[in-house]
Amino acid sequence: MAGSGVFTRLANLWRGFLSLWISDIEKDHPEIAYENAINSMIEKYSKLKGATAAILRRREDLDERLKQTTKDLAQTNAELDVAVQQSQDDLALVLIQKKNQLTADLAESQADFATAKQDADSAKASLLSVQSEIKKLKAERDTMLARMQSAQARLRIQDQLEGLSVDAEVKALDGVREHIKNTIAEANLGKELSDSSLDSRLAALKSQTGDVQAQQQLAELKARHAAQQAAQGQKTM
Repeated sequence: MAGSGVFTRLANLWRGFLSLWISDIEKDHPEIAYENAINSMIEKYSKLKGATAAILRRREDLDERLKQTTKDLAQTNAELDVAVQQSQDDLALVLIQKKNQLTADLAESQADFATAKQDADSAKASLLSVQSEIKKLKAERDTMLARMQSAQARLRIQDQLEGLSVDAEVKALDGVREHIKNTIAEANLGKELSDSSLDSRLAALKSQTGDVQAQQQLAELKARHAAQQAAQGQKTM
C-alpha cells in the first residue's frame, strides 16, 4: 500500500511537471493553446451532437407512438359506439378494455413525449451554445493572435530604436568637443605667454623707439625744408 502511494505521488508530480511544461510552451506559442482549446470543444461538440441526435430520434419515435395511439383510440371509440348501438355487449366489453388500455397508453405517451421534447430542446440549446462558443473562441483566437503579433512588432521596433539611440554618439562627441576646447585653450595660452615674455616686450619697446626716432627725423626734415624755402624767399626780394 505504501509503495502504491509513492507511485501515485510520483505520477501526480510528473503530471504537474508536464502541465507546467505544456503551459510554458503554450505561453510562447499561444496559437497552440487556442488550437488545443478549439479542438477540444469541437470534440465535445461532436459527442454532444451524437447524443442530441439520439434524443431527437427518441422524440420522433415517441411522437409517432403518440399519433398511432391517438389514432387507435379514436378507432376503438368508433367501434365501441357501433357495438353499443348494435347491442353487441361482448364486443363492447372487449372494446372498453381496449379503450382503457389505449387511454392509459396515450397518457403515458404524452408524458414521455413531453419529457423527450424538453430533453431535445435542452440538448439543441446546449449544442447551439457550444457551437456559439467555438465561433467566439475562433474569433478571439484571431483577434488575440493579431494583437500578439502587433505587440511583438512594437517590441521589435522599440528594441531597434533603443539600438539606434543617439545617446552613445552624443556621448562619444563629448570627448571630441572637450579635446577641441583644450586645444583652443592651449593655443590661447601659448599666445598669452608669448605676449607676456621678455622678448616680446623688448621687441615692442624697440618698435616704439623706432617710431620715435622716425618722427624726430621727419621733424628735422620738415624744419630743414622750411628753412630752405625761407632763404629762397629772401633772395627773391
